[in-house]
Amino acid sequence: MTGRISPNFIEVRQGDSFNIILQFKDEQNFIDISGSSIKMQVRNCKDKKIAFTKIGEIDDAIKGKAHISLIPADTKNLDLETDYVTDIQITFANGEVHTIYPQDCNRVASFIITQNVTE
Repeated sequence: MTGRISPNFIEVRQGDSFNIILQFKDEQNFIDISGSSIKMQVRNCKDKKIAFTKIGEIDDAIKGKAHISLIPADTKNLDLETDYVTDIQITFANGEVHTIYPQDCNRVASFIITQNVTE
């Protein structure tokens, strides 16, 4: 699984798999995410078109654990020279929507694709 996530970007090697691990909790407790849905979109900066959308999977709702799996097909045909942006949102069972990544509400995160050699 080749990739990394920072406060301002997600970087993935083109055509590789990468899991984004999510843990929802407040200062002291896990947040129950039962009935919630998680979505990530990657968009082209220039024309704002969606490059791909991913739906997260809940692993342990009571303990607030989930993940988003990027598969080779998600990035295989994306242009290395193009700038992309991303964010991740959760919609709770009560309808509340929260952008959880990036945490800074004044920013969007870059989605960076690095070159692979082996095909």
